[in-house]
Amino acid sequence: MIVDKIENAHLYTNSHSGIDKALNYIKNTNFFKLTKGRHEIEGDEIFAIVNEYKTKNQEENLLESHIKYIDVQFIAQGTEQIGFTTFNNQIPEKFYDSTDDYMLFKEPYNLITLNEGMFAIFYPSDIHIPGLIADTVSKVTKVVVKVKL
Repeated sequence: MIVDKIENAHLYTNSHSGIDKALNYIKNTNFFKLTKGRHEIEGDEIFAIVNEYKTKNQEENLLESHIKYIDVQFIAQGTEQIGFTTFNNQIPEKFYDSTDDYMLFKEPYNLITLNEGMFAIFYPSDIHIPGLIADTVSKVTKVVVKVKL
């Protein structure tokens, strides 16, 4: 997992060509002019999902993990906490769904806060639960760029 401000994206170049493209897309796109939903960057290899929501309580959802894609999550507006832990052969509550590339876990986790202009990169070894309330409920505009492994 990587967490940083978008102005520091250059520190992560050359780690993965898809991540470079995802961070470049985030830095050069006005997400307030895009419609919610999926936006293709390179077909199914790299695509963005723009979403708006209000943050939720921790007990409302389970942690997720992916196998086919890396998540590059960017907060365009608002503040949220993300719960995370490392995958260490835990048994999922919902086994892997290969069509939608996720499995769900009920595990203890740590919290990080993402403010406007911050991003987090979650690899398949990072189990995570986004969209959690930080101090108060926040309206969040978030972009998740999916990068195929």
